[in-house]
Amino acid sequence: MAYHKITLTINGEPEQVDVPSNMTLLKMLRERLGKTGTKNGCAAGECGACTVMVNGEPVNSCMILAVECDGSEIVTVEGLSDHGSLAPIQEAIMESGGVQCGFCTPGILIASQALLNRNPNPSEAEIREALVGNLCRCTGYVRIIEAVQAAAQMV
Repeated sequence: MAYHKITLTINGEPEQVDVPSNMTLLKMLRERLGKTGTKNGCAAGECGACTVMVNGEPVNSCMILAVECDGSEIVTVEGLSDHGSLAPIQEAIMESGGVQCGFCTPGILIASQALLNRNPNPSEAEIREALVGNLCRCTGYVRIIEAVQAAAQMV
C-alpha cells in the first residue's frame, strides 16, 4: 500500500499526515487526528453525519479520499466554535431543541454553517435544500430549520 504525506489546514491549524492511498477523509480525521465529532453513520454518502467543509463546501467525508484533500482547508464540527464560545448555529440549534439523539447534529451544523457562509439570510426553501443530504431520524427538521433561521439573525 502506497502512503502519501499530505498537508492540510484543519480548523485553522496546519497538519501534515501520512495516509494510505485508500484512506477516506473521515477515517483520517477520526483515527489519525482525533476529530471524532465527525460521525461515521453509513460510510456510503447517504446520511450526512460525516459532513465537513472542504474549501468552504460541505462534503461527505466518507466519500472522498484523504489524498484528494492535499492542500485543502477542512472545517469539522470542532472548528465551528470560536475559542470555546459556541458559534451562532451551535447556540441556535441548542436553544431551539433541534437536537434529540444528536448523532446527525455535527453534519447538520456543518451543512448549515456552509449555507450561512454563502447566504447569510436563507429562505426556508434554501435551508431545506442545503440540508437535503443530512438524514435526521428524530427531529422532523422543523426545529433544525428554525435554528438556521435564528442563527442567520444572530450574525
